[in-house]
Amino acid sequence: MNEPPSRRQLLGTVAGGALAVFAIDDASQSAAASSPAPAQTYVPPAPRTWLSLDSGWRFHKGDVAGAQAPGFDDAAWTALSVPHTWNAADGADGGGNYYRGVGWYRRHITVPANLSGKMLFLQFAGANQVADVWIDGTHLGQHQGGYSRFRFGATAALTPGRQSVLAVKVTNAYNPDIAPLSADYTFQGGIYRNVSLYAIDKLGIRMLDYAGPGIYLRQRSVTASSAKVDVTAKVYNNDSTSRSVVVRAVVADAAGTIVADRSSAPQRIGAASGVDVVQTLTIASPRRWNGLADPHLYSATVEIRDAATGTVTDAVTEPLGLRSFSLNTKTGFYLNGSRLGLHGVNLHQDRAIEGWAVSDADHAQDFALIKEIGATTVRMAHYQHDQKDYDLADSTGVVVWAEVPLVNATTDSAAFTTSTENQLRELIRQNYNHPSIVFWSIGNEQGSDDTAANNLLASLAALVRSEDPDRISTYANDLGDDAKVAGHADTTGFNKYYGWYGGSYNDLGPWADSLHKSEPNRTFALSEYGAGANTTQHALNPAKPSAGGQFHPEEYQALVHEASWTQLAARPFVWGTYVWTMFDFASDSRNEGGQPGINDKGLVTRDRATRKDAFYWYKANWATAPSLYITSRRWTSRTDATTEVKVYSNASSVTVVLNGVSLGRQSSSNRVFRWTGVKLRPGANTITASASIAGTTYTDTVTWTLT
Repeated sequence: MNEPPSRRQLLGTVAGGALAVFAIDDASQSAAASSPAPAQTYVPPAPRTWLSLDSGWRFHKGDVAGAQAPGFDDAAWTALSVPHTWNAADGADGGGNYYRGVGWYRRHITVPANLSGKMLFLQFAGANQVADVWIDGTHLGQHQGGYSRFRFGATAALTPGRQSVLAVKVTNAYNPDIAPLSADYTFQGGIYRNVSLYAIDKLGIRMLDYAGPGIYLRQRSVTASSAKVDVTAKVYNNDSTSRSVVVRAVVADAAGTIVADRSSAPQRIGAASGVDVVQTLTIASPRRWNGLADPHLYSATVEIRDAATGTVTDAVTEPLGLRSFSLNTKTGFYLNGSRLGLHGVNLHQDRAIEGWAVSDADHAQDFALIKEIGATTVRMAHYQHDQKDYDLADSTGVVVWAEVPLVNATTDSAAFTTSTENQLRELIRQNYNHPSIVFWSIGNEQGSDDTAANNLLASLAALVRSEDPDRISTYANDLGDDAKVAGHADTTGFNKYYGWYGGSYNDLGPWADSLHKSEPNRTFALSEYGAGANTTQHALNPAKPSAGGQFHPEEYQALVHEASWTQLAARPFVWGTYVWTMFDFASDSRNEGGQPGINDKGLVTRDRATRKDAFYWYKANWATAPSLYITSRRWTSRTDATTEVKVYSNASSVTVVLNGVSLGRQSSSNRVFRWTGVKLRPGANTITASASIAGTTYTDTVTWTLT
């Protein structure tokens, strides 16, 4: 969302011109700065200027001829701020008929006069799906793809000190050349992430490298004794004459103490030309990024200095989390040489009232809930998410599966292939430095195992290898276990809904065993599993409901997850497990579970107000914090006197009291405690569960009324 200049999104300069590569390694840096004195504190310089353009917009839903013209009268348009989507309401009310078309945005912009002589860049953090941008009627360009950041050079179009008109035409209409073509969620239109402007010196970090940061931190080796990092700086000279430049790379710890520092020898860069400067830094005895246990972050800053004047003309700071990882066919995922069970959730960027136009506070709330449940991993489905999500994953210590928006269908055309490859390249370049990201996913649930789908997936897997050979490529498959589409990435995730769309929820373990036995050298994850739940619908130990029906009792979802996790926890060869999904989300074509327009498989309701029973099942199993929770608590009005009390807890034993009378203490080794044949009296009944966890007594109370 909003991005002050100190954040990771302060990136590089303009494209065009010649490009050279200048590499510096440890052995060749005799002219470079030596390691700093102990305890030297570093404060990164901040020569860039960043301006938020989120406020002051006017909006019109529909296409309007000539709206890009500076003199166009938009007085009757709606005043608003971005982030904004026009589908927050109609995209979640069912019927599959939400508006998919054009929307226009306009606002005035005056660049401060003191920025004269700077290079100016407009940045959009996300607009779905195609955006055309004009300044004073001059078309800056078009961006295709609804989820990645994009930038346009605006130096020639904007005059500092003079007011201009910024006009943006956005459309979320179906486009056969742009992924995704279809998916089980609402494709909400609009400028649904923030807009900003950067002003940087003519000698600086490249800004138009697929809107990437312009500096790239490749971890060559990371051990307990040392870490070696290649710092690539994409430097560009936008001046009309050549410039002499010195590039400094500095790594500092969380306290700001410098742990590695290199400077290149001066070199000359011609006018309108660029150079890649690669410097290798070594960090002795690194404190490693170690997931939830210790998500330690260093910072890496690249300074661009004019060698003639000694002035720092540009600087970019990125987080650096030093870690190593691997997959084992028998025992799953390893972080820094130690096994880490990856159990977590899928995440969409949608919520009630706001739709996709979510705030930084919304993202923070989502990750607070993810942390509360004890998840060690998150799959960012089914597209590139806002930078705030990746930043939060970095700082929280959650391992991320990042995904390109290739879902369901493909178009067998060169244009579609080019567009999808571009979206994957944007995903990787823009997020390359996030230590939380371990997996790049090349797609989800291709509906056909045909030649077109396989050719595209093969090209995407190759692209991952060329862009980032150090991370692991993956793919989420819902076709047969031996489908060709599942064979292109380094590893495979499977979407299996046993007990919901087919079979029994007890089939999950046997399926995993069978696949592991038949292909013992294959690594695989469970990328989706789950069931729907409406928190107003209840039944005692219900039979399997119709997935497409109107009755989705909360208790059945809990049974699915109890059985699923029990089976998965016993199978460490499944390297990762991802509940579908963390939150209910908009899918306007759905009409089920008594909630039209909603996919209700979330562990938390779409408004984030209610944690479902299944949420607490996972919290009792995954989280280290004390957990004690009486299930079916929202089933407050009862008509059957005989019922069950079920408690989820990570205590060793739990006591339940009904109307002041003890029902006894029970022990459990599987986090589930049950008291069956419980008799309710007419009227209000108070049930209290209590348990001692780590020497402290915890209680939970519900009231059920028998009518």
